[in-house]
Amino acid sequence: MSLLFVCVTALRVCVGGCRGLTQLAELPETHQILRQTCRDYADRELTPVAAQLDKEHTYPRKQIQELGAMGVMAMEVPEELGGAGMDYLAYSLAMEEISRGCASTGVVVSVNNSLYIGPVLKFGSEKQKKEWITPFTTGEKVGCFALSEPGNGSDAGAASTVARLDGDEWVLNGTKAWITNSWDASATVVFATTDKSLKHKGISAFLVPMPHPGLSLGKKEDKLGIRASSTANIILEDCRVPVDNMLGPRGAGFKIAMQTLDSGRIGIAAQALGIAQASLDCAADYAHKRKAFGAPIGKLQAVQFKLADMALAVESARLLTWKAALLRDSKKPYIKEAAMAKLAASEAATLCAHQAIQILGGMGYVTDMPAERHYRDARITEIYEGTSEIQRLVIAGQVLKEYQL
Repeated sequence: MSLLFVCVTALRVCVGGCRGLTQLAELPETHQILRQTCRDYADRELTPVAAQLDKEHTYPRKQIQELGAMGVMAMEVPEELGGAGMDYLAYSLAMEEISRGCASTGVVVSVNNSLYIGPVLKFGSEKQKKEWITPFTTGEKVGCFALSEPGNGSDAGAASTVARLDGDEWVLNGTKAWITNSWDASATVVFATTDKSLKHKGISAFLVPMPHPGLSLGKKEDKLGIRASSTANIILEDCRVPVDNMLGPRGAGFKIAMQTLDSGRIGIAAQALGIAQASLDCAADYAHKRKAFGAPIGKLQAVQFKLADMALAVESARLLTWKAALLRDSKKPYIKEAAMAKLAASEAATLCAHQAIQILGGMGYVTDMPAERHYRDARITEIYEGTSEIQRLVIAGQVLKEYQL
């Protein structure tokens, strides 16, 4: 039995003490053990192969299966459904450490946990949970989330994919774009319009197995970063699924998508934190070892200021991420905090990756060092699961509600 599962009972005990906190000076002991376990795994199994996985665009199948055996692929899923039964703070800690080792592996974990399993766990029937969650807890299978389309981007309410009822089946037609895990997934949550006259209230969600008749995949995108995870279009042409495959009630798709993304932003914030921390680690280590003018460059004030800015950005974003996770675990409103965490962490990843290359100089620009990979991986964190511009709109909207008379 893995160390993560041994910790489950103790985690549940200490979570009650965490939930009342708005600030967390120190993690509970069980969360510290979880964090160290994931850190050790990342150092041993992910960091050594991350560059090769990235270079060859290779899906980390072995690592995902090992993480599944550890409970990491279904962290919030109850034990009776095959999951680890942990909380979202634990999930964010695991995500950061895994992403510090390999950001591509991190996004596979994130999509399976929060974007695929998340909505099924919250909105699915008991039958759907057993059928569509339990097989996806071990790492043998992963899921994906089909919301974005070529023409709508951040406008989730403008789904041009349609679903038509034909007897006891729904017939889906349309194209979904930028779908992470697409080439490696065994199922997807698809959002389609069932009543155009109702606009965003006419969108519904469907569970579709993969592969499946009427569902095909576009080419794998050749991406700037996160290259060990697959990204492609999902094309639906008279794709038929049983009526029982509708997730939640008819017309609830937009609500399901928005609530799923709110939770998912915490996972991406944690992924970005992992990239930011890896960049800081790389830069600080190099600053100790690289000598110029007779001393380590870490003695230079210009380098020290960069390291200080990086550390400040990482720690600030980490506290925002933990706060958002704690609020969610406490079943308190967390929309604003999740958006803040995602915005701060993704910008911290970009800042730290940039400054790491600056500190490394020419060595930061070549693939012999991981800094250039961190730089490429960081960029997407400001785009997927809501761009930085969308996060600012979400934050502003929540602030205005708070001050509404």
